[in-house]
Amino acid sequence: MDDFTRQILAILCVSLRIAPALAFAPPFTLVRVPVTVRVLMAFGLAVWMAGTWPDRTAALVEEAPSLMALAMGELVIGIAIALALQLAFAAVLWAGQTLDIQAGFGLAMVADPTTQAQMPLAGTILAYATAAVFFAGSGPFDLLAVWAASLDVVPMGAALRPDLGAMAQLMGALFGIAIGLVGMVMMALFLLDLAIAFMSRTLPQMNVLLLGFQVKAIAMLLCLPIAIGVSAALFLRLIRLALGDALTLVAVP
Repeated sequence: MDDFTRQILAILCVSLRIAPALAFAPPFTLVRVPVTVRVLMAFGLAVWMAGTWPDRTAALVEEAPSLMALAMGELVIGIAIALALQLAFAAVLWAGQTLDIQAGFGLAMVADPTTQAQMPLAGTILAYATAAVFFAGSGPFDLLAVWAASLDVVPMGAALRPDLGAMAQLMGALFGIAIGLVGMVMMALFLLDLAIAFMSRTLPQMNVLLLGFQVKAIAMLLCLPIAIGVSAALFLRLIRLALGDALTLVAVP
């Protein structure tokens, strides 16, 4: 196998580490980007990685037991990185849906024109806020760093196995941070529930159900922008935790 063939095969295999995140993981799925652009971006980044670190890519192609096994291993690594991002945004959507249920918007869903799926009202706002922090901050550079570091942490051709313990630990941390994002709003709604409950005991003739919906809806609309504005550090922590622990989801025996 000559050097040019090894280089081409290395580029194709490395692109499998990059393509799943660009194709299936938020925040990239929240924006309408043509498939051709995603493919060209993944291929261009693969060319950069294979050209920058030929000893970690092209030199390892011939050492792999088979090209199919090499491609499958690279795809597993790419899926692990995409899964970490999906878990981060799933935690945000779950926290938003919990907030919707507490505020009385449990049946209100937003049709996402990008993914053609129904999303919770507050969860959609939080998801797009997370995506805005990702692109406005160091999210793209951190993702590039993860892709580059993956060549050292998980070399090409290495035997892989899923680490369920690391996945459970990452999910617990991400969902805990997501609850912290909406903690202030949930506390305000809880205090309003207590106040309305006391009012129902003293004024039984009042329509407490209708009053509660109106008051809690106004409170959520007032408190949610404030919570998003003061939680920039938590958004960054959520993104960096997902990217930092993405490679721990797969272990090298």
